[in-house]
Amino acid sequence: MSDIEIISGAIGFLFTLMIFSYLIGDNALFRIAVYIFIGVSSGYAATVIVYYVLIPKFGLLRTNDFSQLLLTIIPLLFGATLLAKFSPRISWIGNLAMALLVGVGAAAAIGGALLGTIIPQFQASIDVFDVSSAGVGLDTASRLLEGGVMLVGTVFTLASFHFSAGRAADGTPKRNSIIEGAAWVGRIFIAITFGVLFAGVYMASLTAMIERLSSIINFIRQLIGI
Repeated sequence: MSDIEIISGAIGFLFTLMIFSYLIGDNALFRIAVYIFIGVSSGYAATVIVYYVLIPKFGLLRTNDFSQLLLTIIPLLFGATLLAKFSPRISWIGNLAMALLVGVGAAAAIGGALLGTIIPQFQASIDVFDVSSAGVGLDTASRLLEGGVMLVGTVFTLASFHFSAGRAADGTPKRNSIIEGAAWVGRIFIAITFGVLFAGVYMASLTAMIERLSSIINFIRQLIGI
């Protein structure tokens, strides 16, 4: 093994043990590892922003294209006004840039959710009931069964978020019995979904832990020459 491989392997081994120390409780070693991870991540992000965003933008200031120059100066000015947020006295200067950031971010999030999630899911739910391409017999029945389960799950899950209620004889809020039954079934679908998501997260974490343990074992074996 080269010196670089030994040093990088030793650092990885040390930080892995520091992270695993959380298994015995929150301690200084774990917090140091987390602080270093956050610091390195922030430094890397700042470096990427400087070299791949700011420096290319400043380079565009030498262009003779007025429209390109305008599109370069305006973002730089808005970015400079955000620095005013460091001082409470002049923080209002950055309000416009912050409002634009929040507004554009919200619009992008809503547009992404609508075009990338809601509409495709809506279309996929409709396509499930399209039996023209499913053939005959068991294929059609299987497709209709799948579509029926999806439709029932969607309707009952939405019913679990229906919070309108009337008043019982004693004045307490009471939902319609049909809505209450549908909401109960919907909570079952939600529980199953959360269970599947948790299992996926658990498997991903388990895979990462196995990879780390395997890396440590391989490093020790190479270090002692086995």
